[in-house]
Amino acid sequence: MPEAFVSSTLAEARQMCDRGELPHKILTHLAEAAEQLAPERDAVASILVLDKDGLLRNGASPRLPYDYLTAIDGLKPNAQVGTCAAVAATGTMIITPDFHSDDKWAELRHLPLALGFVAAWSYPIKDSKGAVLGTFGTYFRNNREPLPGEIKGVEAFAGMAAEVLGR
Repeated sequence: MPEAFVSSTLAEARQMCDRGELPHKILTHLAEAAEQLAPERDAVASILVLDKDGLLRNGASPRLPYDYLTAIDGLKPNAQVGTCAAVAATGTMIITPDFHSDDKWAELRHLPLALGFVAAWSYPIKDSKGAVLGTFGTYFRNNREPLPGEIKGVEAFAGMAAEVLGR
């Protein structure tokens, strides 16, 4: 199911691009699809996009509350902060299976913990030259790491997100 699901999601996203849909709508489609990759649907996905000033802004986070998105709006890329800020700074995937045991979450862990999230991971969205355009983050309500199928799917969705952001 994951490979066929990923392929059909990408095909739908390309059709949305061809129809001239707004980037936010396409990114939302990709974030919602990423959530469906998780077993028992225990994931909540968020796409953050670097703005012209190099700050992370919400691109699509359909299941995160406004207060949370406001609290993280404008994060600066920083290898020592959270997962998305760290990914934006390093350009590499970051996995945090437990917020309590990861010092990168010292300043921010209270935010996801208040929503019942205890773990997260993030994958970079990069253009064809390797520049980071944003991040594809996923939060979990259980202490765990992403499964191989989740990583492969989000990797493909991040590629599509890069196309959307680059147009």
